Amino acid sequence: MSGASIGLEGWRAGAVWHTHPAGPIFTRSEGSGAALLLIHGFPTASWDWAKIWPAMTAEFRCHTLDMIGFGFSAKPKNVAYSIQAQADLFEDFLAAQRVDEYAIIAHDYGDTVAQELLARHIEGRARQHLTKLVLLNGGLFPETHRPRLIQTLLAGPLGGWVARLTTRRTFAANLRGICARPLSDEEIDGMWQLLVENDGIAVLPKLIGYMAERRLHRERWVGALQKSRVPIRLIDGLDDPISGVHMVARYRELIGAADVIELPGVGHYPQVEAPDEVARAALEFLRRQ
Repeated sequence: MSGASIGLEGWRAGAVWHTHPAGPIFTRSEGSGAALLLIHGFPTASWDWAKIWPAMTAEFRCHTLDMIGFGFSAKPKNVAYSIQAQADLFEDFLAAQRVDEYAIIAHDYGDTVAQELLARHIEGRARQHLTKLVLLNGGLFPETHRPRLIQTLLAGPLGGWVARLTTRRTFAANLRGICARPLSDEEIDGMWQLLVENDGIAVLPKLIGYMAERRLHRERWVGALQKSRVPIRLIDGLDDPISGVHMVARYRELIGAADVIELPGVGHYPQVEAPDEVARAALEFLRRQ
């Protein structure tokens, strides 16, 4: 269903650059039909969607980008990175694309950005109308998020030092520790290239501030999920040590009439590890009237 995957250079070749005060932002838009926004996670980039991109663009007008500090986009060292700023970026980008109504698929850090966009929708101050929301593995609830040691260290006082010691080898080891289905060397090399692009290692300690933001804004962001009249589906790789089966249990506990698709034997990157299953579950949900 997912079709042939798009290699990193092919992904980059499809870029359209969005102007932002922080610097140029890498974006891709393709397909026709209703608008669908895909929001990537930490510390990778929009290339995470390459394996499901053909299936999604066959039915939707798909939009994605590398957020500020990620992938091919600008990674300034003198800005305060925040979930609010990333949500502003997406609203600006959608406005530039003349999108008034859209659905979301989000993963990891992107889940938190989606929760902020959902909260704005509920509060009546969103710039676009949100119709549906698909969430993949991510820290929806601070109390169930189990960060890896490297994340905890990056968020601490020695974060800058830890970032500078990060190598392709340690990066690969961490990826393999959270993915139940092994990633290929090509996939890991591509993710590493996106991480180090534009001296991305240097901004990791600032980006990791999202973990503290989740705790600070828990009531608003978890409340958005609980209050939402926007249909939501969670698709979760259960073998994820960060946000797997334990997060699903909490989701069912807090979210009424929870719509959950469980993927056993899949880890933290379901769209990369199990693209056909993710595409099938997402499309079935998004097609509903």
